[in-house]
Amino acid sequence: MGKQDRIVYKNNDGEWVNKRTDANRASSKHATQADAVDTAHDMLRKSGGGELIIKGLDGKIRSKDTIPPAKDPFPPRDKEH
Repeated sequence: MGKQDRIVYKNNDGEWVNKRTDANRASSKHATQADAVDTAHDMLRKSGGGELIIKGLDGKIRSKDTIPPAKDPFPPRDKEH
């Protein structure tokens, strides 16, 4: 994971947390997952891109997105299109 990568998850207090993967403290806390994801997305876009990892209520990774201009660590295999 890169320095700018961010993760969104629900903490024990019921808040949705947006934080850098290398940080100890949350960058922001939100009432909804959508708000936390939007904020994390904007922060990544403004800081030069990176990976956005979103966890579901069960704590498992729900999705991973590469926010430009960062490079996708797993480029598509289909070279035809």
